Amino acid sequence: MYLLRIKKELNTFGGANKEYWKRHAPILFPIVGRLQDDDYIYDGNSYHMYQHGFARDSEFEIESHNKTEVNFMLHSNAATRKIYPFNFNLSIHYELDEHTIAVEMVVENINPDPMYFSLGAHPGFNVPLFPKRETFDDYSVSVAPKHDYKIVRIDQNGYSNIKHPVEKTLDNPLQLKRDLFKHDAKVLDVSDNEQTTVMLQSDVTDHGVALTAYDCKYIGIWSTYPKEAPFVCLEPWWGIADEEESTGFLKDKADISKLDPDESLNANFDITFF
Repeated sequence: MYLLRIKKELNTFGGANKEYWKRHAPILFPIVGRLQDDDYIYDGNSYHMYQHGFARDSEFEIESHNKTEVNFMLHSNAATRKIYPFNFNLSIHYELDEHTIAVEMVVENINPDPMYFSLGAHPGFNVPLFPKRETFDDYSVSVAPKHDYKIVRIDQNGYSNIKHPVEKTLDNPLQLKRDLFKHDAKVLDVSDNEQTTVMLQSDVTDHGVALTAYDCKYIGIWSTYPKEAPFVCLEPWWGIADEEESTGFLKDKADISKLDPDESLNANFDITFF
């Protein structure tokens, strides 16, 4: 009943409007962010791959579902192997429990050799939630645990600056305003946390959303600029964009994950609406 009550006031999600964003809530795999010149080298061969990888443009199979759960699966195929020479299984599991959606992303290496990749999520949320009563600037973002976080800068070309992060943390809570995203996402290094919660909350209605990620490396906070899109993304990342001085070798990529044959990686986060 709670969700039905607030549904009457919700606007159409801006993330599904191509005027602002061609995609909404994509899965980032097998890279997060940009590669230098959109290229990388593996095993002596050069490959071309665009920002955030190909999973966001791939059709997943529905492996199983019921009233509260659904499991999507993406298998490697001839098309993926042309730009990413590994065999893999990527599954995304969603489970709804009251006001919380639990998300589990699982990457499985089915190669005879080690596999290198990054993984992330890019969920977006309506801001403002109640456009008749509040504005974008009525929202704030807070992070827990509450301590200083290094901020990784993303330059105008989409490259990260991991070696020289900003030591000063963002205000906590951070009041939203459009020009916060003038220089792309705000990226927090949360690699020291077992779990990190990012709360996006209205100062007018006290409604909002909390995203909790487990053992992730970075949290991105993003919206469009200068276009004034009615959403903000809270993004858990197990990886990050190349640095400008990247060698181009996949094995050397910043915060790359490695799986030995028959190993798998589980990445988890929860989304709670209040």
